[in-house]
Amino acid sequence: THLTNFLGTPSGIPDFRTPGSGLYDNLQQYNLPYAEDIFEINYFHHNPNPFFAFAKELYPGNYQPNLTHYFIRLLHDKGQLLRMYTQNIDGLERMAGIPPNMLVEAHGTFATAKCTVCRRDYRVEELRNDIMEGTIPKCPTCKGIIKPDIVFFGEELPQQFFTYLTDFPIAHLLIVMGTSLEVEPFASLAGAVRGSVSRLLINRDLVGPFAWGSQRHNDVAELGDVVSGAKKLVELLGWKQELEALMNVGGDKTSVNKEE
Repeated sequence: THLTNFLGTPSGIPDFRTPGSGLYDNLQQYNLPYAEDIFEINYFHHNPNPFFAFAKELYPGNYQPNLTHYFIRLLHDKGQLLRMYTQNIDGLERMAGIPPNMLVEAHGTFATAKCTVCRRDYRVEELRNDIMEGTIPKCPTCKGIIKPDIVFFGEELPQQFFTYLTDFPIAHLLIVMGTSLEVEPFASLAGAVRGSVSRLLINRDLVGPFAWGSQRHNDVAELGDVVSGAKKLVELLGWKQELEALMNVGGDKTSVNKEE
């Protein structure tokens, strides 16, 4: 059984902090003190427009899973995935066909939403027209703002995050990909596996315990582009043809839906 912890996505999604990207430029009109304010819950209640400009850019379907997502999907298909822990909110894991019950979306998801006043639940499809038209989605029941189930600064992590308390003690391998390992409490998960468990980092830089001088004797780091690193691992495992076949088919929705 493997525990896979995947974070970053080189699927063409723009970094909202990067000057020159369309998303960054779109946010400039709001004169945000900091780009991260779009994820501050108090700022959201004051002015939800910047967040929904971001939501329009990141709306499910605008981007496609890449090789790393399908690698995780292949681990699942082979019965080797214990759980995938992610800070991503782009939903690409689900699009690759990884069942929701195999995911811990620690920073939430765009797949579902909730009224900020009456707490009525919504599916993301119900918000699509408003988000795409640049209109703030409002609850027809109480007229409150409907917010996708993304975890904002100032909000608690979803209860599912604490699944790590039972997952990590039984993991046989931890794979960490595409992350700075700077945001807590998620970053500390890298140290939650048993000392005898190998940890594989596939990343551009050494991060977290791989960089702090607290490495373990069985830690391995493959530095460079995440997709290239995952591809190299797949080739070493002899799974290249299987992965290519999976990617040609795309996310098999039956895999997603059967365990919703």
